[in-house]
Amino acid sequence: MFTGIVQTKGRVTSAVVSNNVMRLVVEWPTASMLGGIALGASVAVNGTCLTVVAFDDNSTSFDVIDETLRLTNLATLERDHLVNLERAAKFGDEIGGHLLSGHIHCQAELLKREEQAGNLLLELSIPPSHQRYVLSKGYIAVDGISLTIGEHVTDGRFTLHLIPETRAITTINLKPVGAKFNIEIDSQTQAVVDTVERVLANQSPA
Repeated sequence: MFTGIVQTKGRVTSAVVSNNVMRLVVEWPTASMLGGIALGASVAVNGTCLTVVAFDDNSTSFDVIDETLRLTNLATLERDHLVNLERAAKFGDEIGGHLLSGHIHCQAELLKREEQAGNLLLELSIPPSHQRYVLSKGYIAVDGISLTIGEHVTDGRFTLHLIPETRAITTINLKPVGAKFNIEIDSQTQAVVDTVERVLANQSPA
């Protein structure tokens, strides 16, 4: 499990695809961030839960299978690209964001960037398959960042308001219009919406 509080940006040093599997190698800013890392550990890379298959003093390697490449923006990674990194939460950790599984549901496209007195407004568009889960003031994970959805939600378009700290720690400030973000829908929102839809569908006509 993850919290959606991105710990740092990592640099891709290699992203080679062979037999539909990408061997992704990511360099961390400091060796101390890898303290206690082990083979089989889980790391969220742009919000995608990946398993450590190799590591050294300052980098971790992952195998990204074809299904993950199809669903996420990891397929577009190249050498020197930056990615959001979060190590798996441990029992007793503070949950500063909201609980995430690291399983990506879809991608959203960045439609607009607008500076607002030091903050940044983003407008994104999400596919029809997941639009019903995007609710004003609800939670959503965007490239692994736990964020609150803004007030404007219309036809799959929604807004995000980013403070300077989020912009500094994560890669979101680097994304141009047209970029694709990994989206994980909040599990509680999904459960409530699906339950209500199922109950309404099963009600007998009056």
